[in-house]
Amino acid sequence: MDSSQWLALPERRPVARPRAVVVESWDRARRRHLDPERLLPDLEVAEDTLVDVRTGHPLAAVLPVIRRLLVQDAEGSGLLVAVGDEHGRLLWVEGDPDARRRAEEMRFVAGAGWAEDRVGTSAPGTALALDHGIQIHDDEHFNRLVHGWSCTAVPVHDPETRRILGVIDITGDERAVDPHTLPLMEATAAAAEAELLVMRLRQRAAAAPGAAVAIPLGPTTASGTVSAPAGSAVDRARTASRRDTRGREVLHVLGRDTGELELPDGGSVELSARHAEIVTLLAWHREGFAADLLCDLVYGEGGSAVTLRAEIVRLRRALEPTGIELASRPYRLEGALELDLHRVVSLLDRGAHRVALAGYLGGPLPGSDAPGVAEIRADVTARMREALLAAASPDVLLAYTATREGADDVEVLRELLRVLPPRSPRRAALVARLEQLERSEP
Repeated sequence: MDSSQWLALPERRPVARPRAVVVESWDRARRRHLDPERLLPDLEVAEDTLVDVRTGHPLAAVLPVIRRLLVQDAEGSGLLVAVGDEHGRLLWVEGDPDARRRAEEMRFVAGAGWAEDRVGTSAPGTALALDHGIQIHDDEHFNRLVHGWSCTAVPVHDPETRRILGVIDITGDERAVDPHTLPLMEATAAAAEAELLVMRLRQRAAAAPGAAVAIPLGPTTASGTVSAPAGSAVDRARTASRRDTRGREVLHVLGRDTGELELPDGGSVELSARHAEIVTLLAWHREGFAADLLCDLVYGEGGSAVTLRAEIVRLRRALEPTGIELASRPYRLEGALELDLHRVVSLLDRGAHRVALAGYLGGPLPGSDAPGVAEIRADVTARMREALLAAASPDVLLAYTATREGADDVEVLRELLRVLPPRSPRRAALVARLEQLERSEP
């Protein structure tokens, strides 16, 4: 009897043989004498030790990255995001509250062990066993208690040794195994690994401020010279001997109409749309602006310098708790402040397209009509598009077509069609999408 017959439900026999990767996983479970009818995962991390285990795990440091890229979109979606350690023990399970309550019935909770050698085929356990990303659909799960759920998971590696540190998983209905989910998960894992590496380089730079740090430089200034992003590892290495710092301030403006200023102590300050526009302009152009030019960049033609000065006064008041100072003549920021779009551009310049796309949540301040912000937005969007068209892999291009900017981009869709393998199942949908867009063109 083969594995597919062995696992088939009496009332619901599979209509086709499962994928080879699933059959091989089932066979491993059978050799371990696991019972698909009685596989309730054990709680391998006790509740009273869970906080300590989480705190001591390397992925705790990059949890904000994972939350920003995955968890905030999972709220209200019926999806769960789980992060586990290298042993398959779930350390964090977050996302939709209703889904979390339902998942408790199969013990998909923090502390539970989901390694393949203990519960059979599942995305988190099998991804760790195979050391690559995988999607498991519904009754492909070995454990029948998990039938009705689908999941996608990818391992996360140490950025230097490549040792497996843990796993990131999305669990829910069929949306959890959407074709775009696996590239997104792989990009999130790459972003987490990149953040770990940057943290280590920052620590080394702080320990030896005179040493060179091999981090590529970031965007160009208004004068056309290349500059290190404020707050980047290069900038911190240059200034570590001059000022004592426990971290950096980061202004998040990608895909949002207001600014969220992330502080080194873990706190944050919300900036209004207008204040976010001004700070974005001054963080992007570190040399600053004369009052009349900044007025034009914020308000456009007809803007009033008096109005700008009043807004600057309010902005200084808003920045008081952060320690960031706004100098005059010209208006400029004193101290290090990094924009999230600095990171994206720097990653693009390094050729890390997958990680850059994972961090690209949309153009900066998409609701802003400030001329200076519109110029930055057009520049960053164009850089992203050109870099992906020039050198990105098919899966990254496919992920880009799921964004607002890429969904209707005929040139990107044609390039994706060109680089996909001839027998790729994705080609038919691409051709249909292109035909639809071309018919709608005037």
